[in-house]
Amino acid sequence: MSQVRSPVWLFDLDNTLHNASFAAFGPLNQAMTDYIVRELAMAPAEADSLRRHYWRRYGATLLGLVRHHGVSAAHFLHHTHLMPGLEQRVHGHPHDFAALRRLPGRKFILTNAPLAYTERVLGVLGIGHWFDGVIAIEQMRMFGHLRPKPDARMLRHVAARLRVPPERCVLVEDTLEHQKAAFGIGMRTVWMQRWARRGGGPAAARLARRPVYVCRRVGSLRELAR
Repeated sequence: MSQVRSPVWLFDLDNTLHNASFAAFGPLNQAMTDYIVRELAMAPAEADSLRRHYWRRYGATLLGLVRHHGVSAAHFLHHTHLMPGLEQRVHGHPHDFAALRRLPGRKFILTNAPLAYTERVLGVLGIGHWFDGVIAIEQMRMFGHLRPKPDARMLRHVAARLRVPPERCVLVEDTLEHQKAAFGIGMRTVWMQRWARRGGGPAAARLARRPVYVCRRVGSLRELAR
């Protein structure tokens, strides 16, 4: 009988392991807009529009600024993620953390956030020691260029670095575009919805559906054990 091997888990950070909508996204978006105002000499409204445009087009504002304006990725990441007071706002859910501790298989953080920010968040949550490693945006370079999620080439490269086929990997994410890319190369996908903004109308309908590239929808990491 062939031995069933545990999956290799790839966990997103923001809005997957903690409530980043409360802790980080507002100040982070403002810091990015302020950075564009300062570095590109734009009016605030113009800068905010450009930030949103690059996020929609490339999946990360940073990529548009690097590609079209010659911005230094390291400079941008440092200055936009200073975020004073972050530690006082970060919180997760203890049931999720208990489930992480018991989950069999190797576990890695795979985040488009910079390493310094990731380590700050993990430090507050107290869960960093349960992971076998962190792959932050600085490690998502290929041929000299940043290739953050949802770049399929980078996801294949991650699996190769971990010495497993993509089919052994499970990406746990709140972002559908990232799951679509992962599923396209053979990874399994879990749509984490605990920290999603539900409300009603189109937002609720969006969360209720399950696209073909989403293997599971969960509201708690406890459901991963199933």
